Amino acid sequence: MSAFEIRPTEASQAPAVLALYRAAAAGSGGLARRPDEMDLAYVEGFLAKALAGGVSLGAWRGEALCGEIHASRIGPDQFAHVLSDLTVAVDPAWQGQGVGRALFQALFAAAAQLSPQVTRIELMAREGNGGAIRLYQALGFVVDGRFEGRVRTPDGRLEADIAMGLLIPAAGGAA
Repeated sequence: MSAFEIRPTEASQAPAVLALYRAAAAGSGGLARRPDEMDLAYVEGFLAKALAGGVSLGAWRGEALCGEIHASRIGPDQFAHVLSDLTVAVDPAWQGQGVGRALFQALFAAAAQLSPQVTRIELMAREGNGGAIRLYQALGFVVDGRFEGRVRTPDGRLEADIAMGLLIPAAGGAA
């Protein structure tokens, strides 16, 4: 039996997701927002968007939320095959225990069930977040580009934002 269970996130769980995001942001600094830049309305907004045609999943141990991942559709029909605005957060106490990888695997499985079919998943990663970039590459994401000087770190340095994408073969073999 796994130490955690992955299941769909519900809008009513926004307070737990907010607490998780604040803890994750205070820890490794992998999230774009600082803890004080997140509130319930922010979380309710991204959950609503993900739940309206995308994916939001939580990793739970009992009633404790260990991690969350979400991605959403980005708009016009020409992008209906794309999941974007992807964010993953893992509680610092659970980092390094396979929660992030398990959340991604569950996201891929959930995305395969969506209609219209998803054939691309994309995310952004701060260049200084090497551990996350290595995980994303191990999962099959490739670097699509760099936005030089886009991210200002808390200490004032500027870093590139790394655009990454994963192509998923469409049913019938075409990506």
